Amino acid sequence: MTEWDVKKLRILRTLRDRGTVTATAEALLMTPSAVSQQLTNLAKQLGVELLEPQGRRVRLTDAAHLVLRHAEAVFAQLERADAELTGYLRGEAGEVRVGAFSTAVPALVVPAVRLLRAEDRPAPDVRVREAEAAQAYELLTAGEVDLALSLAAHAPTARDPRFSLFPLLADPLDVALPADHPLADAPALRLADLAADRWIFGGSGPWSEITTAACEAAGFVPEQAHSAAGWTAILALVEAGMGIALVPRMASREQRSEGVVMRVLEADQPRRHVVAAVRHGAESGPAVARVLSALSRVAESFS
Repeated sequence: MTEWDVKKLRILRTLRDRGTVTATAEALLMTPSAVSQQLTNLAKQLGVELLEPQGRRVRLTDAAHLVLRHAEAVFAQLERADAELTGYLRGEAGEVRVGAFSTAVPALVVPAVRLLRAEDRPAPDVRVREAEAAQAYELLTAGEVDLALSLAAHAPTARDPRFSLFPLLADPLDVALPADHPLADAPALRLADLAADRWIFGGSGPWSEITTAACEAAGFVPEQAHSAAGWTAILALVEAGMGIALVPRMASREQRSEGVVMRVLEADQPRRHVVAAVRHGAESGPAVARVLSALSRVAESFS
């Protein structure tokens, strides 16, 4: 019977995800030679070639991909076993490490923790780590967080066997205008009405892409006047009359400025979609399930 070594299978999966032996070694705190040796031993145990040279690098063979397709089911079952064992040892409380993007922390995570603490049973110990979308999934893959909150545009596909995804909400995007903007009180404001304005958004990353995509869907390319990523900075620039910005309602509920008018774009209805993700199988753990449920309840309040 073929010998399946879970530790070596995890190394193979990390190589698939990271692309090189060096990057795999860095992710797993191993030396490149140790990674290569472990994979060589795994190939001998399974009786198939797992790697083949590709220039100065290596790539996974078809046999390696076949092995990993089956290994993902093993990893998921181990996650379920670990979750159930943790629940057994610690009770339903346990610890849940959450990686979340900046606006999700005050808008979703903190209210969810308050809901859990208000229940008549011990609440999970939620530990928060602020992380952008791409980093959150790296942390989830590495086992450094148990649950990741990100934007759907930057989440893995639903077919990725490593993760279970849970849509939370479609967060409306409102437009922030200076209080003295000519269209601050205009009825039925549309994005196209603001095509000639100067815009404020990040130079790169998710928010730059979301702003650009929303404006392009409305028929124009926004002229970027200033580059800023934090909502405090963005709203300060808007209040000073230096430009306008799209702001997710999650952020505008936490950030208030008297000199800024927030207008709903009912005709355009731009949205950003927020999702939660866990390693496949971990959703069956009592503590993780309770945190997911609390996040869903909070998300419903945005509807």
